[in-house]
Amino acid sequence: MKADLSYWEIKNWFSNVNYTIVGSGIVGLHTALRLREKFPESKILILEKGFLPQGASTKNAGFACFGSISEIIDDLNNHSEEEVLQLIQKRWQGLQLLRKRLGDQTLDFKLYGGYELFLKNSESHYSECLQKIPLINDVLRPLFKADVFAKEIDRFNFGNIQENLIFNPFEGQIDTGNMMEALLKLAIANNILLLNQQTVTEYQENSKGVRVATNDFDFQTKKLFFASYGFASNITKGAVKPARAQVLITEPIPNLDIKGTFHIDKGYYYFRNFGNRILFGGARNEDFENETTTEFGQTDLIQNKLEQILKEVILPNQDFKIEHRWSGIMGMGSSKKPIVEKLSENVFCGVRLGGMGVAIGSLIGQELADLVD
Repeated sequence: MKADLSYWEIKNWFSNVNYTIVGSGIVGLHTALRLREKFPESKILILEKGFLPQGASTKNAGFACFGSISEIIDDLNNHSEEEVLQLIQKRWQGLQLLRKRLGDQTLDFKLYGGYELFLKNSESHYSECLQKIPLINDVLRPLFKADVFAKEIDRFNFGNIQENLIFNPFEGQIDTGNMMEALLKLAIANNILLLNQQTVTEYQENSKGVRVATNDFDFQTKKLFFASYGFASNITKGAVKPARAQVLITEPIPNLDIKGTFHIDKGYYYFRNFGNRILFGGARNEDFENETTTEFGQTDLIQNKLEQILKEVILPNQDFKIEHRWSGIMGMGSSKKPIVEKLSENVFCGVRLGGMGVAIGSLIGQELADLVD
């Protein structure tokens, strides 16, 4: 049953809506903030499916990164050098935009650097990455004006890995909760309306713009922006697929000596310190079929794999306890290039961030808003 709205509710929330954004994650909020900069007098409404931003924005590991060396090598196998450089440039620009907008103190941004580990059984992969360090540094030099990747001895006492790590000094970490809380506060301070637990069920273009139906009400908006994975598969004709990421965090570990963001196996496994805890996620590649889902939750297969690597590789000589487990849903596809498109006269989308939402989300939100004159 639709909500029984009062005159006042209709007048203040649902009349003369200029811009409606579906999704209050990193992309949606940056879209709204950019629209506010461009159109100070407009009425902007964000519709969010969850009671908090649902998807990956409040669920991610807080990596301020643009790709490990094995991910970049893999990307070069599937994209041109120019495309890969452009993608990395956008991720880098997005991170700078996010830091500028919220400030490093708010984000709890720490430039500890990033590392890639290689397991004992991945000798050929390890050799290829070491061998290609000069090549990848050459590709990235126009952007960073310095070498990005370098070989380093493992000083963290990891277990069952190759002798060297590959280090990237440009990689950092943030506090995801702080980021999203600050963005939400900023949106409200900029007179942007935000309604939670509203699922868009359908939309129809008409002469006045777009008629939008949600689980609770229908209303008219001049322009509609999709910034979430919910409708992404339909509106992109299957170019975006959901990908679940399972994550865990340990209880505090006394004298933890691990600081930084770490990648294993082309970024399918990733961990970092959060204070004196280890936050660890991934293993989607162990079960692609069941992890291509919009359902939140954990599975024994993946949680057991994460615990095994935690025990054998990351913390081989330490006792630890898992405090909490969760999952998030990302938008992936055969290409890593985000989709920022005008779908019709009044409908737009900014989706498929390929697991790099923290890095690229701010910029994609801005680009999405800039599709409107």
